[in-house]
Amino acid sequence: MNIQIKNLHCFVTLVEMGNYTRAAEKLHLTQPTLTKMIQRLEENLGQPLLIRNNQKVIATEAGRALICTSQQIVGQWHRLREDLNSLNGLQTGQLRLGVCPMMGEMIIELVAQFRKKYPGVELSIQELGGFGAEQALLNDSLDLTFTALPTTHTQEFDSLELRGYPLLACLPKEHPLAEKDNIGWQDLAPYPFILYNDDFSLTKLIHRLSRSANVELNVAAQSGQWDFIAAMVEAKMGVAILPKPICQKVNSDSLVYKALKPQLTWDLALIWRKNLPLTPAASTFINLSRELSAT
Repeated sequence: MNIQIKNLHCFVTLVEMGNYTRAAEKLHLTQPTLTKMIQRLEENLGQPLLIRNNQKVIATEAGRALICTSQQIVGQWHRLREDLNSLNGLQTGQLRLGVCPMMGEMIIELVAQFRKKYPGVELSIQELGGFGAEQALLNDSLDLTFTALPTTHTQEFDSLELRGYPLLACLPKEHPLAEKDNIGWQDLAPYPFILYNDDFSLTKLIHRLSRSANVELNVAAQSGQWDFIAAMVEAKMGVAILPKPICQKVNSDSLVYKALKPQLTWDLALIWRKNLPLTPAASTFINLSRELSAT
């Protein structure tokens, strides 16, 4: 049996992306080439691993049995390759970095500084919600990820807190709560509420805090895009809670933003696995993040 790591890498990526088109784009391969590599892996193992169903890829029983071990092998190979690359200094290598879509502008300076200092290191960036980013770390598909604290799997990760941002209530100007200086959970309870998708750590935080105040939010809609959430609030479909930097990006005279009571913050952090050795690139990125967050 001759199984190549690159074929396992293709298999892992395809399962994670769930789609041949997106997986091929991420791997910088054509779809026919990716298909051939998967077929070669199936031939080597003697059984089908994947089923294509309406453009979506579903793992067979054999595929599900293979995925966990494949993720470990690919992750270990990645770290070995990075260790070898670092023998000549951090001149080459790869950093697999997770980024929440709503954090882009808040971390771009850090990413740009790393790129400037270490131009030979390839930055492989994945956009994921908080829960998806945690799963990618646990599956060893990422070295590091930006997320908001607290994490779901607190015992599994180490973290570096970077900065806290106030959370604000986002309301239409004509809303009955728009005249209040501070807004509490009980104030929000009667009104339709618009949230980020369940994959986002902010959504989990909002649910946890509202329930601790004995308030069950009346969720009217959810989205993964901050600008669409703001547009739904502007259309008077409901109210929302957004980080202050996001509120500052919304260009609308029809919305107002109010402080919450008690005051709440969205704590941006960098997290990584506790029980896995960091690659040289990941360790360097953490150190740079620590330096910049201290200034």
